[in-house]
This record gives sequence, C-alpha cells and structure tokens, in this order.
Amino acid sequence: MRASEEELKAIKSAMDKEKKARIFKRYQALYLFLSGKSCREVAELIGISKDTVSNLHQTYRNEGLDGIPDKPKSGRPPRLHEGQRAALKEVILSKVPSEVGFPAEFNWTAGLIANYIKREFGFDYSIRGITGMLERMGLSYTRPTYVLAKADKQKQEQFVQDFETVKKTARG
Repeated sequence: MRASEEELKAIKSAMDKEKKARIFKRYQALYLFLSGKSCREVAELIGISKDTVSNLHQTYRNEGLDGIPDKPKSGRPPRLHEGQRAALKEVILSKVPSEVGFPAEFNWTAGLIANYIKREFGFDYSIRGITGMLERMGLSYTRPTYVLAKADKQKQEQFVQDFETVKKTARG
C-alpha cells in the first residue's frame, strides 16, 4: 500500500524527531511499508515480525501517528494509598526516627522507613522499593554519611594509638 507524499513527510518528520530507538523503528517500519515495500521486506529490513508491521499499519489507519508511540503503562497500583503516603511523608519530614519509636536513631534510612511502613501499615518493602517510592513522592534519598562536627582531634588520635596497640597485642 502506498501513502501520499504528505503522509510520508509527516512520518519522516516524526522519525527525525524521535529519540527512542524502539519508537523510531516503528516509524521506520511504517514509512517503508507505506512507501510500497511488503510486510515481509519491511520485517526483514527492520528486524521485526510481519505481524508487527501489519499491526503498526492497522494502528496507523485507526489512530494516526499518535497511536505509534507507546502508551503510558499504568503499572501495579501502589500498596500505600494517597493518604498513607502523605502521612508517611509528613513523618519523614517532620520527625526523627527516635520520635516514632525507633531507639537512638536520628536519621531516616531506607531500612528504617521500611520498618516503619511494616509497623504502621503492614506492608513489606525492599530497600530499592523504598528508594523508588521516595523518589515518586518528591523526596530525594541519599545514603547516610556521618560527620562528627564537634569531634575532639586529640581523642581521635588517642583512639587510633590505643587501637593499634590492641591490634598488636591481639596478634602476638
């Protein structure tokens, strides 16, 4: 099937603007097919199946160029509903872990947040799941680093010397 020059120009323009390789291939396949190549020829040239070429053409006929790119995928619904996520965000932003029952902790870590969610809402999350959720909630996560602002240099040096002495006597 051949398309008009205007249609081919529109497809070529979309192809030129596309940055995602997967979508570019779709436009390219559609362009070649509408330029007069058979499904089999396009499939071999692009490295996709004949059915994919046919489906792209069908989608183009039904929806135009807007149907070619991937549609957003909904994904799995979140375990915590919006109110729970808002409450969690408020706790993270306004309280330290020791204020909500975690002993001697002054910084939130992904592990502590996972424990808090398990305790308060009954859901298990992995560390990676927590960091992804924090990102989606508009919070940035960095691994904790500890800097002792009021550290006593003499005590630190004495500790290093004492530690070296203990290491030597333990070996010996």
